[in-house]
Amino acid sequence: MATRRQVVVPQQQKGGVVAPKAKPKTAADGGPDGKNRRALGDIGNLVTARGAAAVAAEGKPQVSRPITRSFGAQLLANAQAAAAAAAAAGKVQKPVAVAADGAARKGPAKEAKPTKVTINAKPEVVIVEISPDSSAAAETATKKQQQKKKASSRKKVSTLTSVLTARSKAACGVVDETKLPVPDIDAADAEDQLAVADYVEDLYKFYKLSEGSSRPRDYIGSQAEINAKMRAILADWLIEVHSKFELMPESLYLTFHVIDRYLSAEGVAVPRRELQLVGVGAMLIACKYEEIWAPEVADFVAISDRAYSREQILATEKAILNKLEWSLTVPTPYVFLVRFIKASSMCCDDKEMEHMVFFLAELGLMQYSVVVAHTPSMIAASAVYAARCTLKKDPLWTSALRCHTGFAEPQLLDCAELLVRAHAAAPTDKLRFVYKKYSSSQLGGVALRPPATELMEQLKKKAAAGGGAAIKA
Repeated sequence: MATRRQVVVPQQQKGGVVAPKAKPKTAADGGPDGKNRRALGDIGNLVTARGAAAVAAEGKPQVSRPITRSFGAQLLANAQAAAAAAAAAGKVQKPVAVAADGAARKGPAKEAKPTKVTINAKPEVVIVEISPDSSAAAETATKKQQQKKKASSRKKVSTLTSVLTARSKAACGVVDETKLPVPDIDAADAEDQLAVADYVEDLYKFYKLSEGSSRPRDYIGSQAEINAKMRAILADWLIEVHSKFELMPESLYLTFHVIDRYLSAEGVAVPRRELQLVGVGAMLIACKYEEIWAPEVADFVAISDRAYSREQILATEKAILNKLEWSLTVPTPYVFLVRFIKASSMCCDDKEMEHMVFFLAELGLMQYSVVVAHTPSMIAASAVYAARCTLKKDPLWTSALRCHTGFAEPQLLDCAELLVRAHAAAPTDKLRFVYKKYSSSQLGGVALRPPATELMEQLKKKAAAGGGAAIKA
């Protein structure tokens, strides 16, 4: 690639003095690597040394043009065409040579001599086009291009082993999904600024890295008056309150995250009669964080049948925030659910699939063993996997889901089995609000679908035996 440098033509005495050869400026002189660069001035008045001589000799301004490779080639072609025309006309013409500045000259090619320039005005800045004298470099580049073409034109020869392996996999129905291209699930949202398609992958990488630092620990053993069944009762009631207030789903998942983190904090011992108060305070915090119009404290006093006063709720809210150090920006299962549902239903808007995933995820919120033993991303991925098993999707786990969730099927079996069991027990359980909620026609009646108990047992046996091909739904 041609490069440019600035050459300053100093003021000369009358009579014409040979212009000294320009030297490249160093960093100390403010050259290309230096910071103290000299301004070009008025670019429209820039002239070459040859143009300056013409101005001095003829008194006429001359418009200069940088001598590029293409311009020099054009001048050479014009000179050769003129020579050919003269030869055809019977005129003998001396050989034409092209000087370094691109001007055609008669006579044999000679070394360029210094040009005499007489300038009485102020020093002018000259832009000199320097093309690399790269005949050898051009030949090397041409050879490399030819070698690349030869290499690309060579046919890939498959060995006998690879051919036999491919035939065996095809006969057994095994598909190597690692070689399949992963579809872009964000292509449809490229023009949506709220979808932040340019940064969404980095965001979820950060969520996966940070979810472990904000996970609640196993706290039931350290709470003297609270057990897993009491927590399930509180969870069922909070999901009902969330539905009556018509709150955002983000508020529900953040509420349970705040409750579990607070109860697992060091030095926190909550009496049985105050467990509901902790739930009310956690939901008030989550609503203030997620909702545009959060419910008032009086609404929570009324929904709890005036079991707690306004002062008690506000005091509990303050205690929770101080214990959590006001850290509420955390990845909950809902953050991953949205992404994984999108990867599962990328071809179409599958509402039944979406409702089934949220149904199983809310059942998981009520299960203490699910929340404490698994990360939020694992719970979300297991809910999607269990939903695909329940709806008998084929395949049960795709390459897009494996790519975006970061989990393979064997990793999800334990958590998915707990969710399927909760689905099977929901119709006869005393805590049935989630089951009633998702049995309505507004949410597709997905709770009424038969649970994937048998399929999950087959998958578990297959995984325990180290089976090969995946079981089809």
